[in-house]
Amino acid sequence: MLSNIGMPGLILILVIALVIFGPNRLPELGKAVGRTLKEFKSVTKEIIDDQPTTK
Repeated sequence: MLSNIGMPGLILILVIALVIFGPNRLPELGKAVGRTLKEFKSVTKEIIDDQPTTK
């Protein structure tokens, strides 16, 4: 889904986010998204590691 956006689409999304949230809130939102993705990755890794292996 996201692989088909391309550079013009990313620029458009950034401009829309800048207009909606303003330049002061964008770094906060970026940090929040980064923390959320990091937490999601660590939880999914925990779940995968906890599953018993069947052979």
